[in-house]
Amino acid sequence: MEALIPVINKLQDVFNTVGADIIQLPQIVVVGTQSSGKSSVLESLVGRDLLPRGTGVVTRRPLILQLVHVSPEDGRKTAGDENDPATWKNPRHLSKEIDAEEWGKFLHTKNKIYTDFDEIRQEIENETERISGNNKGISPEPIHLKIFSSNVVNLTLVDLPGMTKVPVGDQPKDIELQIRELILQFISNPNSIILAVTAANTDMATSEALKIAREVDPDGRRTLAVITKLDLMDAGTDAMDVLMGRVIPVKLGIIGVVNRSQLDINNKKSVVDSIRDEYGFLQKKYPSLANRNGTKYLARTLNRLLMHHIRDCLPELKTRINVLAAQYQSLLNSYGEPVEDKSATLLQLITKFATEYCNTIEGTAKYIETSELCGGARICYIFHETFGRTLESVDPLGGLNTIDILTAIRNATGPRPALFVPEVSFELLVKRQIKRLEEPSLRCVELVHEEMQRIIQHCSNYSTQELLRFPKLHDAIVEVVTCLLRRRLPVTNEMVHNLVAIELAYINTKHPDFADACGLMNNNIEEQRRNRLARELPSAVPRDKAASGAGDVTQEPGTGSWRGMLKTSKAEESSAEEKSKPAAALPASPQKGHAVNLLDVPVPVARKLSAREQRDCEVIERLIKSYFLIVRKNIQDSVPKAVMHFLVNHVKDTLQSELVGQLYKSLLLDDLLTESEDMAQRRKEAADMLKALQRASQIIAEIRETHLW
Repeated sequence: MEALIPVINKLQDVFNTVGADIIQLPQIVVVGTQSSGKSSVLESLVGRDLLPRGTGVVTRRPLILQLVHVSPEDGRKTAGDENDPATWKNPRHLSKEIDAEEWGKFLHTKNKIYTDFDEIRQEIENETERISGNNKGISPEPIHLKIFSSNVVNLTLVDLPGMTKVPVGDQPKDIELQIRELILQFISNPNSIILAVTAANTDMATSEALKIAREVDPDGRRTLAVITKLDLMDAGTDAMDVLMGRVIPVKLGIIGVVNRSQLDINNKKSVVDSIRDEYGFLQKKYPSLANRNGTKYLARTLNRLLMHHIRDCLPELKTRINVLAAQYQSLLNSYGEPVEDKSATLLQLITKFATEYCNTIEGTAKYIETSELCGGARICYIFHETFGRTLESVDPLGGLNTIDILTAIRNATGPRPALFVPEVSFELLVKRQIKRLEEPSLRCVELVHEEMQRIIQHCSNYSTQELLRFPKLHDAIVEVVTCLLRRRLPVTNEMVHNLVAIELAYINTKHPDFADACGLMNNNIEEQRRNRLARELPSAVPRDKAASGAGDVTQEPGTGSWRGMLKTSKAEESSAEEKSKPAAALPASPQKGHAVNLLDVPVPVARKLSAREQRDCEVIERLIKSYFLIVRKNIQDSVPKAVMHFLVNHVKDTLQSELVGQLYKSLLLDDLLTESEDMAQRRKEAADMLKALQRASQIIAEIRETHLW
């Protein structure tokens, strides 16, 4: 099992090189309030002075500390083989002798080896100030340090900034929240062990470290408590109850340690002497617990916990790495390989786009949209649902009222009273109604044009992802197809305009459907006339005799038939008399010295129509409606056909030749097949991550089952 921790260290190194945090590796995270002794505990575990020390906030960046146990004779070999073997195959590196038994390496200084631990401490301070500033600010970017020594056990620890409440120096007002989020970022990893550090001279019930640990680990399965400063408790008090777990029980245990005081540090007291004094203190104050407390016991416990934890996490870790490797392999494939034969690649992409565009219209595309209608299905919907319903909603007599029809009839007769309904009025009115079909027809062309434009984007997004690699080629293809559609739009509009103009050019009253409608309508009118005559004839004869003396007044002008006389009523007689009165008064007006302007005589806007006028209007309305429905049927059938021929099919047939003619030129090859910078960067990142995952998979595969037990 001792081989497991170096395995995790190797994995950490592999993923550090790509700067990714996608794999949650097992590690020990040290959590505690400011100046509770976190860094002192770490120094005790290492056995050397290597961390910045002092009062107030000292640790201002996460420090990921990997302790690697090496035997003195294996020191040089480990230094050579550590991390990437290729790095140390250079004879120049192998010839570098390491005099010390202990040394350190930082990730950010690459292969530089530190044998002086004062230099390590200074480098930590310099690197902290480089990112976090030289005051009291913190940064979430970690420092990676690896310590090789024969005096340490294999461990991976993370030292975090201490929790604080009040900002000092140039710290932001939300420093408490920042530190809390930073701590949660590390301890939320389910594969981490939380080392909750609490000072013995504070009440354990107020421990911020245990509180935040319980938020992410309510069962306490991965929390170990460490009690520091046992030697600083008030006289007459001890930590027996706390260490026995009677105050707050912690599943993984509670371990007490005694660190060096600031005076000891100032006097350069060594860690070895400190551990010896700690052992003496525990034997004196807590003899029954001495063998279960202290720095050495803490190191062994952490080593054991981490090994068991790694063993439990390893199967899931292996699965996760394999899944991610498959995902990144797929992602890398989608980015494509760098282009070698540009001419063939360009022709292939153009052909593929043209084929996908046509297939989307035909409904045979590889990627079928499921959330909305697209391509040919959308065009079909426009023809038969949108356009069809719009035409059906057009009222044949919309915009016409009885007065308009009557006015048109009168205007068509000129100065002479008409004996019959003039045909000119029918043609005039029906053309006006047919003209209303032009606007929805042109709108249908516009909608189909918009859908053809949308298909370009659909093909770019779903069908030919390779195009996204070459933004200039993508833009050029979109421009060519857009221009082609734009050129066909006026041609199609002209044809649709002509279809309506053709209907307006000749009103075919001999159309079979129209002739049948007219015959049926005449029969209905004749039947209605007979019924009306049968009702009115008995009462009309006496009125006719009584009115024989005033026939010139009561006869309706312009009727020209006996039906007009039969329909004369008392109301018409009185209206005729009223009409005759102003006519009789007109000759007398000039005698009074007043000039008469006939245009001043008011024309009645709304009046009750005579029976003849009403009948004529009904005839015209029925004829207009009958002929309009015939024309609407023709337009509803011919406009989609025209749009398909002049726009859709023409674009399908000429798209590929248009693209090849416009883009397949040697001068444009280099420019069109220039990859976007972010695409090349993404491919490189995906390749690096895939390489790291494959390397991690190899490292895990090297572990034998025997290593786990």
